Amino acid sequence: MAYLTIKMFSNCLRRHTTFDMIIPNDLRADRPPREEKPMKTLFLLHGYTGSAGNWVPEWLTEKYNFAIVMPSGENGFWLDGQATGHQFETLIAVELVDYVRKTFGLAMKAEDTCIMGMSMGGFGALHTALAHPDRFGKAGGMSSALIVHGIAGMKPGQDNGMANYDYYRECFGDLETVAQSRANPEVLVEELLARGEKLPEMYMCCGTEDFLLQANRRFHAFLEEKGVAHVYMESAGAHDMPFWDEYTRKIIPWMFEE
Repeated sequence: MAYLTIKMFSNCLRRHTTFDMIIPNDLRADRPPREEKPMKTLFLLHGYTGSAGNWVPEWLTEKYNFAIVMPSGENGFWLDGQATGHQFETLIAVELVDYVRKTFGLAMKAEDTCIMGMSMGGFGALHTALAHPDRFGKAGGMSSALIVHGIAGMKPGQDNGMANYDYYRECFGDLETVAQSRANPEVLVEELLARGEKLPEMYMCCGTEDFLLQANRRFHAFLEEKGVAHVYMESAGAHDMPFWDEYTRKIIPWMFEE
């Protein structure tokens, strides 16, 4: 198992940045031989206030033979923000995918490339895959912060307890029109359907004690209304690691089991 921390210059961030990577490229003699098949790749996105890190059990990476790419998106909601150097969507979907392809020969096709996250990272995973279906074949959103409708119409000086107007304006753009913008995953779905393009496969889950439950139910209902196939699961749980650990162990086989 190779553990890497890589420093690269990001043109969209206008500075150097680092990302972590795990590659299960060794074979242990004390374990059964692994089925020989091409290695796939998972981009793993952290939540609000988080940083790059891995919460996927190592035995899953070995069993299903996939590498993990873990970028740091600060608190940028994995979107291309308004300010110079805050283009976190472009960082993941363009620069990092291109870098991993060129350097490691991984993530060469959408069907070999998945993206997953929790909370802010769950929003980022769903949004990024829908914005770039040519690069990501499957997306997993756990307790996704699908907050677009909750912040729509927010006024200068307002604060919802999580962040203030200026923060949301920087990440999402004009809050008067955000529900109609490409920062809204619903808009991305409608665009793909209108063009007749293939959507990425999506797996969503949320705990019944999670404060984001209604937002996840709303997006699930939207996808059902539009006839978009997806997996949606609810079970007892809060906005915490025990819930995310439970569903990581369910989403990974869904992503990588042939």
